[in-house]
Amino acid sequence: MKKKANLFRTPNFPSKIFYQDCIENHKKFRIFITDTYEHAPELFPEDFIKGFTFHSTVTSVKQDDFKMRRIRLKNQSQDVYQIRPSFMMPYMIAETADVEKALYLRRWGVPFDALAYVFGHDAMFWQRAYVSLGRNSVVGTTIKSPDHLPQDLAADEKHSRIKGEKTYIATTVAQECILGCALAETASADGLALAYGEYKEEARNQNPDYSPDTVNTDGWEATQKAWKKLFPSIVIILCFLHSFLKIKERCRRSKELLKMIGDKVWHVYHSENLARFSQRIRRLREWVSDFEDSPVKKAVLDLCGKASTFKGPFKNPNAHRTSNMADRMMNYQDRVLYAMQYFHGSEESARLSLRAMALIWNFHPYGSRAKNNNPDLISPFHRVNKRCYHENWLQNMLVASSMGGWRR
Repeated sequence: MKKKANLFRTPNFPSKIFYQDCIENHKKFRIFITDTYEHAPELFPEDFIKGFTFHSTVTSVKQDDFKMRRIRLKNQSQDVYQIRPSFMMPYMIAETADVEKALYLRRWGVPFDALAYVFGHDAMFWQRAYVSLGRNSVVGTTIKSPDHLPQDLAADEKHSRIKGEKTYIATTVAQECILGCALAETASADGLALAYGEYKEEARNQNPDYSPDTVNTDGWEATQKAWKKLFPSIVIILCFLHSFLKIKERCRRSKELLKMIGDKVWHVYHSENLARFSQRIRRLREWVSDFEDSPVKKAVLDLCGKASTFKGPFKNPNAHRTSNMADRMMNYQDRVLYAMQYFHGSEESARLSLRAMALIWNFHPYGSRAKNNNPDLISPFHRVNKRCYHENWLQNMLVASSMGGWRR
């Protein structure tokens, strides 16, 4: 994976005319760049603080000979970077304003042929514009400060297909954002560790010492082993909801039995502290032991037998006790993937599509109903970083993806 792009984007150019004026006026451009650096140093190379000189210009034939400025850093390696405005798409395929509404509709899986019919161009134009977003670091683009890296995660795998062959999407979520979504050829511990390792690589590019405290998973042992392999000190927390759903499946014929057991199980879940939880789980075990042998009794005893894996949140109060957040993110994945009938191209194309899907989710503007509880929040990115670079969601994403989202 490419870890460093030879360009960085700066926000809030008033217009294309202003940018072109800066090309010809070095003093004006230097003032703009240094002011932007003071407000958002995370968008710039680490060695930018050592100073820079203007280097040359690059002309885009695709955009009617649009010129862009390049600078050379005053570091030992004399790195050269291109300064690209956020009103231009990657690879200079179009201006952002001309494509942002079509790409916004990709959040709902609108087919590329439909986008071509409504917005022009052809299906391949929109497919390439979409997957180009996935070349950026998902973690680095979404989380702009190492201080905001999550300590409590939720993870799960979604089953999918590439050309009819089964594959697994290792999905890592936190803070209402999708922070990892990589393909795994197998559901073994080694296969999943390789896939979840993409999240580790991107997070440690932000902070080399990063290690999360907890991860919530379902009961798949390979998932738990994969996370232990990546972060040996991490606390594995079993999803309480999954264990209850197994009980629910075995109570289909008796709603009364389900309500009776459900009240007791969730009474255990809502324990105020670890001592109360341990006491209630013992009482639940004693209560169900008087039942006749049945699948329901076995499911409840299985839940009681996993008590140690449910105790983590009492020592880590911010940990996820259920996989609800991961389920919500994966429901979004499921809707989009079902609409496109999964993947029909190469594995790399599928990988980039998944990453683009994650970034569009992380940067999409909240609807009016989602803002009811907190009308000041603009998007999941805003929720995490407490700031936005641009009022337009796509330009905000492009600015955040400066240097491909990689800092080191």
